[in-house]
Amino acid sequence: MSKFRWAYIGSGNIANSTAKEIVKGNHVITSVYGRNFDKAIDFANKYNAQAFDNFDKAVGRDDVDGVYIATPHTSHVDYAVRAMELGKPVLCEKPVGVTTKDVDILIDAAKRTQVYFCEAMWTWFSDVALKVKEWVDTKAIGEIKDVTINYAFPGILMAKNSRVLTPSTAGGALLDIGIYPITYCYNLFGVPKNITCKGTLKNGIDIKETVVLEYDTFKCTLNMSLCALKEDCLIKGSAGEISLPVFFHMASKAILKNRNGKTVFNGKTDYLTEFTRAAEEIRAGKTESEYIPFSATRACMEIMDECRRQMNLVYPFEN
Repeated sequence: MSKFRWAYIGSGNIANSTAKEIVKGNHVITSVYGRNFDKAIDFANKYNAQAFDNFDKAVGRDDVDGVYIATPHTSHVDYAVRAMELGKPVLCEKPVGVTTKDVDILIDAAKRTQVYFCEAMWTWFSDVALKVKEWVDTKAIGEIKDVTINYAFPGILMAKNSRVLTPSTAGGALLDIGIYPITYCYNLFGVPKNITCKGTLKNGIDIKETVVLEYDTFKCTLNMSLCALKEDCLIKGSAGEISLPVFFHMASKAILKNRNGKTVFNGKTDYLTEFTRAAEEIRAGKTESEYIPFSATRACMEIMDECRRQMNLVYPFEN
């Protein structure tokens, strides 16, 4: 099968991280657009692509099968809608927007144009997360009793002008890293009955929070922070437990302990799998991903909207 041809929007850290991995598989990057044209040229030279300072020219080419958007999330809606209106399928970095209203705009555009749109939540393209969901759904650990997920990295030490620390680009712990544990719980257990969020705000962003998602008989406690380094997941049930030393960042192992003993599932969480499975869906003519359906993207954004409301977190462009 011929290689899947991508147009890249953005040429920063995440663009480079994905690019160097996907070109090892059945993918090629044919064009790149970025507001910093010099950076776009450097990126294009690395991956034998062509740089453009015009979005439509980069995306509307005949040799573009799909568009990958890797810019700050405040620009995702504009770029994604424009790409879909040009008839190009879109894989858009998370979060796909800043509010549920943004998600609705994207879903409406996808339905109106009948063009594929998907949030690039690599965790749920991964066999590791899918195996965990299988164990939960088949009650391999009985009834769920308690869930704890921790995710933290020392983002507070990044350059002060980093998008992660900048209010004008909707920086902070919740949208940048909190989306991972929130999505994990949603994909396993669905919409919670109640949401509680307690966070710390500094310099216009949230630097850490604890979010509790309550279900009928258990709760998920999610701790996320830009002030530490930690990542793990523990799901306790009436008949065992599931643990992941790393639940999303290149997660390679899930451990099941129950009455039958210990089972270790080994797999990959990587960009190549994500891009390959998205490309397969696009080539199959799908307009909505089975891995990351619209309902999941919207529900998780609704949870984050409520967390922001409880923290009174408002970005400058929202005033």
